[in-house]
Amino acid sequence: MVLDRARLGGRVAASEVSLSGNGPLDSCQPDPLTTDPSVSTIPDDRAQLCPTTFPLGVRWQMALIRLLMDIPVEIRRRLATIAINGTSSTVVLCNAAGQPVTDPLLYDAACPHSVLDQVRAIAPADHVVLSATSSLSKLLWWQQQGIMATAPSPLFLLHQADWLAFLLHGRLGISDIHNVLKLGYDVVNDRYPDWVRQATAPVQLPQVVAPGTPIGPVQPAVADRFQLAPACQVCAGTTDSVAAFLASGATTPGEAVTSLGSTLVLKLLSKTRLEVAQYGIYSHRLGDRWLVGGASNTGGAVLKHFFSEAELVALSAQIDPQQASPLRYYPLLRSGERFPINDTQLPPQLTPRPENPVAFLHGLLESMARIEAEGYALLTRYGAPPLQRVYTAGGGAQNPTWTAIRERYLGVPVLPAPQTEAAYGTALLGLGLV
Repeated sequence: MVLDRARLGGRVAASEVSLSGNGPLDSCQPDPLTTDPSVSTIPDDRAQLCPTTFPLGVRWQMALIRLLMDIPVEIRRRLATIAINGTSSTVVLCNAAGQPVTDPLLYDAACPHSVLDQVRAIAPADHVVLSATSSLSKLLWWQQQGIMATAPSPLFLLHQADWLAFLLHGRLGISDIHNVLKLGYDVVNDRYPDWVRQATAPVQLPQVVAPGTPIGPVQPAVADRFQLAPACQVCAGTTDSVAAFLASGATTPGEAVTSLGSTLVLKLLSKTRLEVAQYGIYSHRLGDRWLVGGASNTGGAVLKHFFSEAELVALSAQIDPQQASPLRYYPLLRSGERFPINDTQLPPQLTPRPENPVAFLHGLLESMARIEAEGYALLTRYGAPPLQRVYTAGGGAQNPTWTAIRERYLGVPVLPAPQTEAAYGTALLGLGLV
């Protein structure tokens, strides 16, 4: 089984060979109704796995609980393993009981220049942490805010997938090599560099294991509550974009996966590791190869800001994907971009907006395809293999018009991934099949 806690919802896949199902969840983004810790919608301690009043931590727990409860009980009783993927650089700071001491910071939360200056002073050139949204930047920002001085020691830095897995197995402070990349972990030498440890003391950094490594069985109380087998093992997870790549079945250098979810994430299989912080390029280790790529803030969240699901389907059908749009946008919901432009101040460009919604949507899809093509071209320019084919994961894979536009820009076959849900890739990890 796998639990997928992505940016705007969740997915669950229970797998022996391939048995999967999806269920809608509330957004895990904060909203006006849950920014006040005293709001009456926060469940009491008995409903939570780890009592907290921080709204985002509560919502993650409630999503996890709903995902588990949505699995038919006869399948829950037979589950052998559980693994979780989460968004890269979504982090939470916890006390020794695993309770958050402040609200988590999401993947796209950008730290101020003072923090980035501190990171630049200690990190090597072109290191992946040289970003205002990296996990290390967020931890240093919490230090600047004085949280470490006011919260009881010891404190533990965890990623979204780490913390949710902890709620199940109860062993605090364990992560995987994919989630800790943007914390500064050296994935070549399998250690935290001295400059990371010195900058983050006295916070406890996660112990790092390979994705899919069994961590421990579900806690007895968890097994009882959800009718799980006591021997069900919780395994180390991964990030959502790596999980999407694993789900695609891509195995050859030059094959890539574009995840079209709330954001636009590119992953290209390469024999060569790339780290180019100037453009937001980084690499995840995958066996003896590398997943090189980057993550843009454009994507499905922008489309859903302007159109409903029904409108996207109906309007897309009226677009001629072989006809270029004259509109050139940079579709963002707010200022700030990570890749292929790494600029926390880059403003959205969404004008001129035509009165015809078909023309407007055409311009948005075309502009996102252009950004995707620029991203892959940038990877190749810095040493990645030439692009051979692109598999598509995420909700955007269901839009044939967008696929045709992207194929025109990329100049290679663009195919739907055999399995489009990141949850499937994480299930393969839990089963030991990748």
